Amino acid sequence: MGPGPSGAHPRVLQAMTRPLLGHLDPDFLRAMDGCRRMLREVMLTENEVTLATPGTGTSGMEAAVMNLVEPGDRVVVGICGYFGERIAQMAERAGGEVTRVQSPWGEPADAAVVEATVRAAGNVKLLAIVHAETSTGAETPVEPFARIARESGALLLADCVTSLGGVPVRVDAWGADAVYSGTQKCLSAPPGVAPITLSPRAWDAVKRREVPCNTWYLDLQLLEAYWDERRVYHHTAPISMVYALHEALALVLEEGLEARWARHERNGRALQAGLEAMGLELHAKAGYRLPVLTTVRIPEGVDDTWVRGALLRRFGIEIGGGLGELKGRVWRIGLMGESSTAGNVLLLLNALGRLLREQGFRADLGAAVDAATRRLGEG
Repeated sequence: MGPGPSGAHPRVLQAMTRPLLGHLDPDFLRAMDGCRRMLREVMLTENEVTLATPGTGTSGMEAAVMNLVEPGDRVVVGICGYFGERIAQMAERAGGEVTRVQSPWGEPADAAVVEATVRAAGNVKLLAIVHAETSTGAETPVEPFARIARESGALLLADCVTSLGGVPVRVDAWGADAVYSGTQKCLSAPPGVAPITLSPRAWDAVKRREVPCNTWYLDLQLLEAYWDERRVYHHTAPISMVYALHEALALVLEEGLEARWARHERNGRALQAGLEAMGLELHAKAGYRLPVLTTVRIPEGVDDTWVRGALLRRFGIEIGGGLGELKGRVWRIGLMGESSTAGNVLLLLNALGRLLREQGFRADLGAAVDAATRRLGEG
């Protein structure tokens, strides 16, 4: 129940035990084609360039940034947490002229300030935001930034590592140009490949590069040539992870996107209601709190590492600590994919409440369970 990886469905784990095939074996190529087809359905896009890069969600980030940013390109990044800053650093390594627009950690990126910054900068090549900020539990609405990008002629990059499969991700309806995710969050597969999709406009920008992409392994022109019908050898694919992705996507579509989003919403809001009723304070700004990842402020006098260690040792529950400026200040509790269940909500509230009492915090456990149960019933 941390910020990832989430639990994997038994069918996903079973898929990974299938016999290993060559990376150009016809049966494996059919699995790749199935992944592309289902990724378009899950990401709600018609983009032809839709595939999975080898590596965790960070490989998707690096592929998107390094392929779209050339030396001298102007890049604006709306930063409201740890991973927005990572995008900015990658863009700088690609040679981009990066302008950071900072928002408080726990709030969404500020569209008004970003718009003013883009206008002042002029000729911006890439505007980047994090849809679901894993470090803060805050969601940034994508649509306002898509409008800013369209009106300024920029490309829009959206990090959906923590949202895909748990929170609505509508690539084409948004008008986003580059969207990537990871398998280990709401898709509930082990970490190892990163779904990514590029709009025709973004793909044109990749193909029109004046200098080669400065990452060979994640060069999307090379990867696309392997994933499409040309089947040009690029690397030995992570065979078992492609099996896992294929099965995880099938499970998402069997449940149905709307039903899956509703499940995550119901369980996440129940957890948040329970935590507040217990007497704890949520960190992310009201109205922008992710249902799949909740940040809760650590009460004064409570030992962060002791609580997380006791949760793991005594109850078998793992939650995450804070990153960056939130280190030691918040806990990050995930309800993603297979881990998003009503049972896990109540299990966590009971376990955390008992441990907080041992630390001297007057946790109202009865009120917490009652509040969560009411929200679960409303769903």
